Amino acid sequence: MGTFPNNFIWGAATAAYQIEGGSRIDGRGACIWDDFCDGPDNCVGATGEVACDHYHRLEEDIELMKQLGLKAYRLSASWSRVLPDGRGPVNQAGLDFYDRLVDGLKDAGIEPLVTAYHWDLPSTLQKELGGWAHADLPQIFADYASVLFDRLGDRVAYWLTINEPWCIVDGGYFHGIHAPGISDVPLGYRVGHNLLRGHAYAAARYRASINGTGQISLAINGGSRRPASDEVADVEAAERAMQNFAGWFADPAHYGDYPAVMRQRLGDLLPDFSTEDRLLLTGSMDYLALNYYTSDVIQSAPGNGAMELEVVAQPKLEHTEMDWPIVPQGLRRFLCWMSKRYPSLPVYVTENGAAMADVPDEAGYVDDQDRIAYLRDHLAAASDAVADGVDLRGYFAWTLMDNLEWSLGFSKRFGLIRCDFGTLKRTIKASGHWYANVIRAGGLEPTEIETGVVQ
Repeated sequence: MGTFPNNFIWGAATAAYQIEGGSRIDGRGACIWDDFCDGPDNCVGATGEVACDHYHRLEEDIELMKQLGLKAYRLSASWSRVLPDGRGPVNQAGLDFYDRLVDGLKDAGIEPLVTAYHWDLPSTLQKELGGWAHADLPQIFADYASVLFDRLGDRVAYWLTINEPWCIVDGGYFHGIHAPGISDVPLGYRVGHNLLRGHAYAAARYRASINGTGQISLAINGGSRRPASDEVADVEAAERAMQNFAGWFADPAHYGDYPAVMRQRLGDLLPDFSTEDRLLLTGSMDYLALNYYTSDVIQSAPGNGAMELEVVAQPKLEHTEMDWPIVPQGLRRFLCWMSKRYPSLPVYVTENGAAMADVPDEAGYVDDQDRIAYLRDHLAAASDAVADGVDLRGYFAWTLMDNLEWSLGFSKRFGLIRCDFGTLKRTIKASGHWYANVIRAGGLEPTEIETGVVQ
């Protein structure tokens, strides 16, 4: 079988706004994605008002997880479902929902991994304070996270504070294509700084709480940055790209400050951490939670931006429906780079998956052999990383079911389970059945590992 430990955690992941629905009932407040999707030309006309209606189909979805044989399920809590205005009185109906979900998972023998923040800031905090740009948001976030720790922490052993801060900044503040739809680079770096502070404060609260006996981290998205040639300039540019991407948020959460190359090249765009913040940040990850989808080829480009590099196209590679090159061995390189830079931390792949052009038959079944190939090749690469010495302990496929793909609405499908967005009928795809077999076997068959693919 594949080179995975006997106690390896096989899971799948989702996010609250993408699947829950129920956005206007039971006391839930609005979030910035509600506002963004209500805007003209955003989210391809879709909203999270219904999504997959997971809020009302909790038991059905847990039963589907059991059919897949999942050992773990990564979910996120909706901040505005728990605290409608982001702070103040708790919405007990909202908190009760997550209580039922966690209990249902535990009863099914499925370990919950809970993400406190997966991009859905309460609208009130954005409108009244300017969102994550405000210096008080990290403490307000820690207050919210503490509500989750106090209610769920007796049953949840794995926590993530914030999902993909890089995406929050890049999509929401550099380019304005994600909520809150702002295009302001200096503001984006300040937001990134406060996201890190929010993670540090929440992690400190967890460790000091009565339920703080589990593990906590934040989810870092990234990929390998392979040099276009063996020339020193390209090799150095690729390393700068790695540190400016994954290192942007992992370095402070492990070492207490940004990578030196970012400090040198970005200057005043990066705020300084206070002494207290540095102390709280240092060692604030109990494990590496890594989200991987693709990798880039980098070449040196003097004068092109602060990092003086550019991405080289990879037209010969197959691409997903997101137009992302499929680079399985990039996962191996990414895991090895992260494990070397942040030693002694166990590693979990907390997201990995592919949007494909699914074509259902009349019964709604999808024979998605392309997605199976993607998952197979990436698991083979993960197995290679284990052989390289990476302490990889778990893998979460993205995603459990087709859902609202943020600004792309329902136009892209990543799921192991098809969701018919008209009827909300769930149908396990071929990839879901394949993944269930992998879980039962504890890894890939030898013939699946030896793909011979080199990227």
